[in-house]
Amino acid sequence: MACLNLNTQEVGKLNSSVKKHDMKVAYLMLAPVVVLLTIFVVIPLIYAAYVSFYQWSFYKESVFVGWQNFERVWKDGKFWGSIWVGIKFVFYTVPAGFVLAFLFAHVVKALQGKFGSLVKTSIYVPNVVSGVVASIIFIFIYDYQGGLANYLIGLLGIENQAWTSDMKLAMVSIAVPAVWLGFGYTTLIMLAGLNDIPASYYEAAEIDGAGWFSKMINITIPLMKNVFLFVIVTGTVGAIQQFDLPYMMTGGGPLNTTMTPNLFIFNHFRGDPYLGYTIASALLLFLIVGLISSLMFRVFSSEKAVDS
Repeated sequence: MACLNLNTQEVGKLNSSVKKHDMKVAYLMLAPVVVLLTIFVVIPLIYAAYVSFYQWSFYKESVFVGWQNFERVWKDGKFWGSIWVGIKFVFYTVPAGFVLAFLFAHVVKALQGKFGSLVKTSIYVPNVVSGVVASIIFIFIYDYQGGLANYLIGLLGIENQAWTSDMKLAMVSIAVPAVWLGFGYTTLIMLAGLNDIPASYYEAAEIDGAGWFSKMINITIPLMKNVFLFVIVTGTVGAIQQFDLPYMMTGGGPLNTTMTPNLFIFNHFRGDPYLGYTIASALLLFLIVGLISSLMFRVFSSEKAVDS
């Protein structure tokens, strides 16, 4: 019995030693990431918060103004107008991109062999195209005289449209390339979620006589809840912070109908010699985006993955 107790104690000490060693290795592996985040995220964020309380300038001595910059942003109707534009842009892009990617992921899954790999590679190509390049491409497509868009609607007997200058069409004109740019990435995320669902679930449902709609409602959608949450949250955050497309294609016009928050902050930074207001507006946008994300996580609460 004494020998058994001794062995038990030795095993406990060995396990404790292994755990400590594993923890040291884990901290060592995390150290580079923590250092980089500290240098490029944490320190700049702290310094930005510090500067936001000053009338800060590159050319003059800074003056402490307290909460004055935040009060100016809070009362600025143009800032809140840009937030509303960002939210509208979410509704223009996220649902469309979500539905298209979900449907096309089923098409890709049905394809087998080399052809399926070719399709996956092809749809991902737009994701590696920069927003600037995509903007230039679609500027040519939307050209009033020789653009492809007006040529196609001309075949239907519709007169040419000023896509990026019309208040009703400007948001659509930048939403289309935004959906195109994110389509491949979102589709592959959806495809990964579909492939993660055990095939035995569908086989059991077929034995019970379930049709495709029943399998979609009772198996696919519930088991892809975490994937949907990821796609919706990342898509929403990205849409609100859109900058390249409105900057290149519309400049925020016409009449600020495509003035997204990041474009508003950039324009203010470019035109205001004092950076306190600009940084305060950026920090306030950071809080708004964080609040929206947290609300979405509350509404679409994630669940543990189902073991396959």
